[in-house]
Amino acid sequence: AVTALTGCGSNSSSSSKKDADKYYIGGIGPTTGATAIYGTAVKNGAQIAVDEINAAGGINGKQIEYRFEDDQNDAEKAVNAYNTLKDWGMQMLVGTTTTAPCIAVAGKTASDNVFQITPSASSPDVLSSGNGNVFQVCFTDPNQGVASAQYIAENKLATKIGIIYDSSGVYSSGIEEKFEAEAKTQGLNIVSKAAFTADSKTDFGTQLQKAKDAGADLLFLPIYYQEASIILKQADTMGYKPKFFGVDGMDGILTVENFDTKLAEDVMLLTPFAADAKDKTVQNFVKTYKEKYKDTPNQFAADSYDAVYALKAAIEESKATTDMSASDMCDALKGAMTKIKMQGLTGGKDGLTWNESGEVTKSPKAVIIKNGAYKAM
Repeated sequence: AVTALTGCGSNSSSSSKKDADKYYIGGIGPTTGATAIYGTAVKNGAQIAVDEINAAGGINGKQIEYRFEDDQNDAEKAVNAYNTLKDWGMQMLVGTTTTAPCIAVAGKTASDNVFQITPSASSPDVLSSGNGNVFQVCFTDPNQGVASAQYIAENKLATKIGIIYDSSGVYSSGIEEKFEAEAKTQGLNIVSKAAFTADSKTDFGTQLQKAKDAGADLLFLPIYYQEASIILKQADTMGYKPKFFGVDGMDGILTVENFDTKLAEDVMLLTPFAADAKDKTVQNFVKTYKEKYKDTPNQFAADSYDAVYALKAAIEESKATTDMSASDMCDALKGAMTKIKMQGLTGGKDGLTWNESGEVTKSPKAVIIKNGAYKAM
């Protein structure tokens, strides 16, 4: 079935559309399973942007139709979701949410020449899998590692640093590699480095003891929030109380079931979004998100919101019309993305811009957890 659908995306999209007078945007990410917090946030953030744009008159006077498919953070399921969206009439894809599924889908969008903008899949491999049709809203893994080392050095957060990372994941190992290289440039003292894998991520006693014995007063954790929550628990049990510094994958630690959020007090992480920012656009987004979904939005929701507005800006720049095939839409948007600049929720002081490779340029923010909430540093 996958083979039969390959290469015919633009024709099937055009012919199966329910309403040729709308722009059709698809989304893919995990809304069930262990990483559902990421996909759900992406789905919700994009929905708010779609609702706002439609309420304001749409794009060039045309409404957006939006549909999101669950991939359970599984590459094969993500490809199936992509094919479902193609049959539905998708012209543009916001997704996928996580890296491995995104790489798999990028291969398909490249073959079909379908425009893809991912809010949160951060590996450079996501971009190299495409044909210039894939763009990112999040920081790439290398940039997160470099920015983290620079921030720690500039703010003199530690004299001795320990690292715990997932050597089996491209996300974690990619960040760790660049962090370590930049740490040397910045004169940071890394005194311990310990890895785990996807098959050994429930007990971090050995890694923590190594860092403790080396005198690390800051632990850098380029990992996801599930493993970070276990590390914080076990460090507390050991009586080991270093500073903790993470990256965007740690966003979500306050929502872990049965996790004592007091253990996350003063945890720091780099993120492009802080829900307590004073910017009016951010405040309105947070207010709407809380009212609609009874939760505080994280950076995944904000990146997804910005992804939809980036599509709007690129459509307006390129003058792409609703009757275009997905392939023609892709050609138009690829040329427009490098010309647009937008502020968005995650753009920081300099806004968001994109280069031809699909990589975004924007300013990172550092947040710290205080009293169970993220606060801008």
